[in-house]
Amino acid sequence: MFTMSRTLHHLTIAALLWGFCLTSPPELWALEKYGRPLPEMEGAHDQSEEHWIQGYLLTGVFMNNPSFAARPDNSGLAGLRHMIHLETDLYKEFLQFYTDQNFFSDRQAGWISLSEWDSVYAFTGTVHNWGWRLQYERDAPLDRSGLIQAYGDTLVTYRPADARSLSWWRSAFPEQNLTIYAGGGWLFHNQSYFARPDNSGRALFRYVAHADLDLYRNRIVLFVDGNLFTDRSADNVLRPSEFDLVMGLAVRYQDMEVALIHERDMPLDRGGLVQRYVALQLRYEFEWTKSSSPAGRQLSLHR
Repeated sequence: MFTMSRTLHHLTIAALLWGFCLTSPPELWALEKYGRPLPEMEGAHDQSEEHWIQGYLLTGVFMNNPSFAARPDNSGLAGLRHMIHLETDLYKEFLQFYTDQNFFSDRQAGWISLSEWDSVYAFTGTVHNWGWRLQYERDAPLDRSGLIQAYGDTLVTYRPADARSLSWWRSAFPEQNLTIYAGGGWLFHNQSYFARPDNSGRALFRYVAHADLDLYRNRIVLFVDGNLFTDRSADNVLRPSEFDLVMGLAVRYQDMEVALIHERDMPLDRGGLVQRYVALQLRYEFEWTKSSSPAGRQLSLHR
């Protein structure tokens, strides 16, 4: 695991350097949606069909979890994760709505019964290379009363063209691709969302970066995601107080994906609790479309 983490660390640095060198306009992409983004599973869908609702179902097991909590108050240890993601286009790619519903169980309380429910509701969109998001998140315990973490934030990201837009890359790596984005956000409403893994401080700003390294035709993908938070109660509100790093390897077949993920959430401006885990996740992507044929429109499941 140490060797793999070290390799992925170098890939992250390489991806960020590549991103600043790519300046041509991008092709269409699916905007990464939630706080722990996964790589896009497929390319653009059939443009002859009108998009209605798309999303995915996800379930996972925390195979190794020494410190990743099962509730917002940092009690318990997460055992299982279940999630549904739904999104719909309100006005082309410029305005979309999505929701994420995340559920966790506590391995110290029998594994099966749910201990936390994280709800996300957001508007998002893209304009050329730029992406934007307006989001509300609420993380609450399910099996007992306790601390609720909630916030509203905005996020702006920039995504350069992917590596495949370069002719020399296509010649040298015909089956591979590299995409990245980076940006910053503001937690304009923060009821109780903390600035460090030990639940100290209150988050104010967020800096994000994400990279996908497509190893073979979007069937085997390495991905790295970084989230930095700042503390609104600190002397320097721009200085990061927490760094959340996610590294993973995803393997796809049709609408299915299996991913091995390592996450490490750590304080930056002081010592303290580090939350980390290794998880295995299964994801199934789906889409409902409306036929655009003149004879009429019928709801269909896109596979």
